[in-house]
Amino acid sequence: NKQSIQSTMTDNLQLLYHKALASQETNDDQQALSYYTQALNQVQSVHDTTSDIDQLQYRIFINICDIYIRQYNIAMANTYIAKALQIVHKLQEQDRMAECLDRRGNIKRLQGDYDGALHNYSKSIEIKLKIDSSEGLDISNSYSNLGHIYDTQGNYDDAVCVFEKSLKIQLSLLGDNHPGIAITYSNMGSIYVNQGKYDGAVSMFEKSLKINLSVFGNNHPYIAATYSNMGTVFDHQGKYDDAFSILQKSLRIDLSILGDNHPSVAATYNKMGLIYDHQGKHDDAVYMFEKSLKIQLSVLGDNHPDIASTYSHMGNTYYHQGKHDDAVSMYEKSLKINLSVFGDNSPDIANTYSNIGLVYDHQGKYADAVSMYEKSLKIQLSILGNNHPGTATTYVNMGLVYSHQGKYDDAVSMFEKSLKINLLVLGENHPNIATTYSNIGLAYDGQGKYDDALSILEKSLKIKLSTLGDNHPNIANTYSNIGLVYSHQGKYDDAACMYEKSLKINLSALGDNHTHTAITYNNIGSVYGHQGKYDDAIRMLEKSLKIDLSVFGDNHPNIAMAYNNIASIYDHQGKYDDAVSMYQKSLKISLTVFGDNHPTIATTYSNMGKVYSHQGKYDDAIFFYERAATILIDTHLQNHPSLIQIYDSIATTYDKQSRHNNANAMRQRSNDIHLSLQQVDIINQLSASTIDKPQDQQIQSRQISNPVNNSDDNDNSSDTQQSHDQALKQKQYFNAYVQALQHGSCNNKVIRA
Repeated sequence: NKQSIQSTMTDNLQLLYHKALASQETNDDQQALSYYTQALNQVQSVHDTTSDIDQLQYRIFINICDIYIRQYNIAMANTYIAKALQIVHKLQEQDRMAECLDRRGNIKRLQGDYDGALHNYSKSIEIKLKIDSSEGLDISNSYSNLGHIYDTQGNYDDAVCVFEKSLKIQLSLLGDNHPGIAITYSNMGSIYVNQGKYDGAVSMFEKSLKINLSVFGNNHPYIAATYSNMGTVFDHQGKYDDAFSILQKSLRIDLSILGDNHPSVAATYNKMGLIYDHQGKHDDAVYMFEKSLKIQLSVLGDNHPDIASTYSHMGNTYYHQGKHDDAVSMYEKSLKINLSVFGDNSPDIANTYSNIGLVYDHQGKYADAVSMYEKSLKIQLSILGNNHPGTATTYVNMGLVYSHQGKYDDAVSMFEKSLKINLLVLGENHPNIATTYSNIGLAYDGQGKYDDALSILEKSLKIKLSTLGDNHPNIANTYSNIGLVYSHQGKYDDAACMYEKSLKINLSALGDNHTHTAITYNNIGSVYGHQGKYDDAIRMLEKSLKIDLSVFGDNHPNIAMAYNNIASIYDHQGKYDDAVSMYQKSLKISLTVFGDNHPTIATTYSNMGKVYSHQGKYDDAIFFYERAATILIDTHLQNHPSLIQIYDSIATTYDKQSRHNNANAMRQRSNDIHLSLQQVDIINQLSASTIDKPQDQQIQSRQISNPVNNSDDNDNSSDTQQSHDQALKQKQYFNAYVQALQHGSCNNKVIRA
């Protein structure tokens, strides 16, 4: 009779278990938990359970744990894996212990404890192989688990290796149209994305999608995940409309199945935010990141790598908006979490160092910026190797720092290293290749190699037109940069034509209150200033100022630049008091933002010196020139072309005071810098034949050009006098700005995108 009762109970339990399992397999977690709970309540009424009931109870605990893992409910997952382990210890079954270790590894992975997860997965494989040396699906699953951890840690080759082991087992046991195969293809695709192998990634995701659609139909989390992964690849490839469209498909599925407070939904919001950021829609990007962060903090707590990633994304967007304090705050939050989770040698740490370096660069803290990029590069080379897009990005960022320091040969070298990597990874018709060409072109512009600059900027434009169409903000940016080169050549009509093309696109694509529109108005105003159309120049510069004030407020570097440029026009018009007033406004902002020892401050001091010189206040002029020179020397720019102009201006002012000996001493300092630059250029030319043509990549920030750009060029003569004469002739390379500086600097703005 007792056996009959137990048999009936076992049958009832089995019925409830299979109902729960069916609900779980259709992602009806609530119904599954209801059936499992009913079954467990029946088990609790039995005083002496049989082995069969213990086994069934174990399976229920494991399945409930899996549900809570999928829901990111770590506390409940831990509760039920602990219950399962109690039964395992009672039964003394090693295969069950391996299953529990897999779940423990999954929980630790969700918690960001990757070393703990790796330990649990490895012990699980060890137990399984001791039980049965032939490799079954359990072993395949454990290999996949290891692959996820290796991928997260940046050990991509190890990840691919174990996923290939898993795939081989699955294909032999399941055939080629099983959901498990689809998952492995998707996992391998994600690794290829991390490695920058986008064609391989698309191939894997398409294989996964084909299987999942045939098995599950159109409304399953696996379909959503595959759409999301494909969106990431399209984003990397610059196919933003395709990316956003497919991410919306993913989001609709996740919201319908998982609800609005699940990490998968947060991840999709993050990806949408990145696309908005890449498109320059920064407010929309921040909105998406904040939606993602709210979900993540409620589900994952405040010390999870996904939280760090979202903080980093928000920092990038704030940087693009010019909100540098907010950007640094976000990056530091991200760094703190990542260091606690990963230690100091992970791709995430490298990315955060790069982001902080970007801010330091913009603040004029060039040595600090290079230090951060070198930290980043060291990690990337050790983990990613020297052919990864992340490494390429770091080379480009270092190149930008060198450009800002006037070290254009070093800048070009970095840009070319980046270009070499990206051509290998992305091919020659990708927006990142175009951006690298733009960076090289702007470096040539800085050297005064205007024809070379125009040639390579045209290459950039051709790629962008073919990949982005003719009405994309990046096309406008390239027109602006071509206009910048024409302006430096003194070809102001050609420059104005390019700026008008840029303005037309920006107004159409971005509207009349966007920072890039403001930049274009500024650049048109600069050209009018060079042409002597001062009223038109003021009108354009004031339009630019109005936009920047509405976007950035009244204490931003762009506002300081706008006041600087208006001041230069007043100086040209002989309105010296108005000019000084504007320069003082500019100076007040710059001192607040950059401190008192930044090259931007030096530029303003130099410009104020010129106004005082025009007023005949020569002592005041020399005072401000010398303050400018001191800043450049203190910031390690003692051989920068800008210092040449300052020394020449001081010399001119001394001549006006009939202090000719002092004037000659200043000219000698100017000529010494010319010679130094000439010698460096000769050395670089002699060594160039032994160096492979390197190449490089992308950058996100818009940059503001320095008022003076130059370097010397091409004379290999060993004759000192000939080198001296050649050095003096190099002034032609920055003649446009020489003229501008004689009457105050009206700066064009460069957009590197």
